[in-house]
Amino acid sequence: MKRFLTDLAKENWADVVGFAPADRFCPDDPIFKLMPQVKTVIGLGFRILRGVYRGIEEGSTYYQYTTMGVETVEETIMPMTALRVSCALEEKGFLALPQRRHQNIMAEENETNPEVAYDSIYRGKTEEIQMNFLDAAVKCGLGEKGLHDALLNDEYGPFIRYCFVLTDAVIAPDEMYAPHLCDKCGKCIKACPGHAISEDGKVDCWRCAVYYNGANGTKNPFMPPDAFENFEDRLEIIAGEAEIPAARAKEILDSIYFYPPAKHTYQASICGRACDIDCYVHLEELGVLKKKYNSPFRKRDKWEFDINDFK
Repeated sequence: MKRFLTDLAKENWADVVGFAPADRFCPDDPIFKLMPQVKTVIGLGFRILRGVYRGIEEGSTYYQYTTMGVETVEETIMPMTALRVSCALEEKGFLALPQRRHQNIMAEENETNPEVAYDSIYRGKTEEIQMNFLDAAVKCGLGEKGLHDALLNDEYGPFIRYCFVLTDAVIAPDEMYAPHLCDKCGKCIKACPGHAISEDGKVDCWRCAVYYNGANGTKNPFMPPDAFENFEDRLEIIAGEAEIPAARAKEILDSIYFYPPAKHTYQASICGRACDIDCYVHLEELGVLKKKYNSPFRKRDKWEFDINDFK
């Protein structure tokens, strides 16, 4: 059964497959509310093409990361793979419940998802139970948790997304990672153009949303010289230094018209998840990633514009 499902998932676009027994999860874990009879959690990991990050690394193309690296994987590839695996399980007489993040529903009242438009999110919806996706990915052996709460995989580093299938089939488990990739170097923290990651790795989601969308003018080729002209602290915003509580973040996000969004309310990423990129570069330079390429990802110093251009 395990080999059959693994092969099927990989034939249908999954790059990494892992299995976790239900008893690896705490008794109050959301998976038991979603499916009380769950016996196995199947994790499905999908690489994000290294090439779609390079457009942002070079400052040449930005849309491909958002459309091909986020939207297409989340809205097309992952659902189809999870459905195919689920159908195979149900054909064999088992129950199967595919699980992927609902990007627009949050249990928290005052948080946001930087990848989608903040005003498209339904907050405080505790009735719609969602898994702890990162925790489940770690328990399924898809990778380990990095300093900035990214999943790190042996082959793809942080360039990976994931979804799950819950089933009442008993399937032999995979081992969890013994943490060995993240060395707490802090490069993910330093890379953020908005300083949205604290020294202990906690991400300020509202601040992240502002700079994910391109509020730092030194890293945004689409920002006009008069950006944020109605804000007294416009230069601090453009430099990534301003104080940005949630209410202020909304005002700034309402003033960002630098680049068109994708469909399904996904926002175009101008930062390109700089935290993940610098994490990947570090892991590649250390030589710890098993997936090798013909040339290194980073080929020259990082570029930036002069903040004085906005004065």
